[in-house]
Amino acid sequence: MLRLVVLAVWIFWPTTLLANCPDWSKGHAERELAALHDRLDAWERAYRRNGSSPVSDDIYDQAQARFEAWQDCFPDISVDPAPTLDPPDGELSHPVPQSGLAKLDDVVEAGAWLARRDDVWLQPKVDGVAVTLVYEQGELSQAISRGDGLSGQDWTAKARFIPDVPDRLPTQQRLVLRGELYLKLDGHVQAERGAAGARSVVAGWLARDSLDGAKARQIGLFVWDWPDGPKALPERLARLAELGFPDTTDWTLPAESLEAVLSQRDDWYRTPLPFATDGVVLKQGQRPGGEARTEAPPDWAAAWKYPPRSVLARVRGVEFRVGRTGRITPLLHLVPETLAGRSIRRVTVGSLGRWQTLDIRPGDVVTISLAGQTIPRLDSVAWRAAERPEVEPPPASDYNALSCWHPSPGCKGQFLERLAWLGGPEALDLAGVGAGTWRSLVEAGLVKDLLDWMSLSAETLQAASGIGEVRGRQLVEVFATARQRPFDAWLEALGAPSGALADEATEWSTLASRDLEQWRALPEVGETRAEALHDFFANAEVRGLAERLGEEGIAGFQASR
Repeated sequence: MLRLVVLAVWIFWPTTLLANCPDWSKGHAERELAALHDRLDAWERAYRRNGSSPVSDDIYDQAQARFEAWQDCFPDISVDPAPTLDPPDGELSHPVPQSGLAKLDDVVEAGAWLARRDDVWLQPKVDGVAVTLVYEQGELSQAISRGDGLSGQDWTAKARFIPDVPDRLPTQQRLVLRGELYLKLDGHVQAERGAAGARSVVAGWLARDSLDGAKARQIGLFVWDWPDGPKALPERLARLAELGFPDTTDWTLPAESLEAVLSQRDDWYRTPLPFATDGVVLKQGQRPGGEARTEAPPDWAAAWKYPPRSVLARVRGVEFRVGRTGRITPLLHLVPETLAGRSIRRVTVGSLGRWQTLDIRPGDVVTISLAGQTIPRLDSVAWRAAERPEVEPPPASDYNALSCWHPSPGCKGQFLERLAWLGGPEALDLAGVGAGTWRSLVEAGLVKDLLDWMSLSAETLQAASGIGEVRGRQLVEVFATARQRPFDAWLEALGAPSGALADEATEWSTLASRDLEQWRALPEVGETRAEALHDFFANAEVRGLAERLGEEGIAGFQASR
């Protein structure tokens, strides 16, 4: 059955890939491939230099996969490799090359990998910075960052400050150990907190000129490889424990079956651990010694990462929504991507200022994560499109808390937001009347003023799309309930700034007659709020709405007539 599943994936992969190929000309494709290649190269160099990539492993892996897919889409286009740079001054050569790991994408690949091997063991993939430790005659002589796998930064002086990195070992044997320097965490649950920036914290500390004692005590060491240690893994684990590295034994378990691996992987993902992890590592107990190692990923070990907590998404368009108070919120429409089982199609940028800083345009690729496991959140711009159309936001000066009381050109969005607020739970609480209902009424030309809905009959309402006879009668009944709502609810419906009832006034005429000094004199009403309250009650559109409410007999407004 496993072979059949793998075969099915192979058969349908090319068709799926081609179906998702971008509709680009050759010239456009060349520029896009070059832009992504340059970004991948920059991320790779940053990671090799200090152990901390500007993006998560999830995003890097997705970007690499996308680059390879685009290459398959456009096989006639080649991208020149980045020039090889000389290592920075002061780097040390690794006595045994440090290589990355091949990655297993899913349970099918994990099962296939296990099926071809025996004597397989499982470890958590601790999310820290890789280090090579060299001991000569029992004394720490070198600590080397991963670098490019062949050479890395000299971390020896800093490593001597880390209590979890022994200065001396009870042996005269020359030892080369490889491990992970990680941030010690208390009860870290990966499924809930993700990496929590743990790797970047340690990488940042080690990138400084010196490492103070307080920070050094927060760094742990997990030794995951002894290239020239005993051939059998149980022997290696026992000997490492004797040398002072018992954690390796504690976090290395036999991978007896795919089911056992799945269970343990899930357990490490969902239960408290003393470090961040980004997956598990499968490795054979017996493997080549140090002399046979290269910087290429080995075939005797592989990483199976946890589900990604962020995803790359290409921007299809940028929309600018004007809120009830005139605040402009940019919204990105995305080529749909799946994250944690959710289809991500749009995400808010947050503010116009942030959009202007990020300068996001159609074609750009952004990174998206989930806030609270449910709400899409824009994290960053992963890379920019080679061809970027101009995007012009609406002038911020055109909108404020007192603009757009009618659905005139350029004002429909803010006007609809005013209606949504009016009918929402903070104001009149009109049951079953949402944004879709208001939009239908406005598009049918039935609501051109904030209060037009109050006088609509059931027959008239049926002119709006989606409103039939029954729904029309329901709306009339719901709209009628608004007449019984108290004065303060109607003030909220009109959009009065907070603080309007600071002295518990209950009549419109009292509020509308106050000048700026009188508003300033009220308790807990500062300068800014006083000006907003004065401007609101002095506004001609607002006064007209209040007069209409008085004519309708709404409590608190009759005195304004």
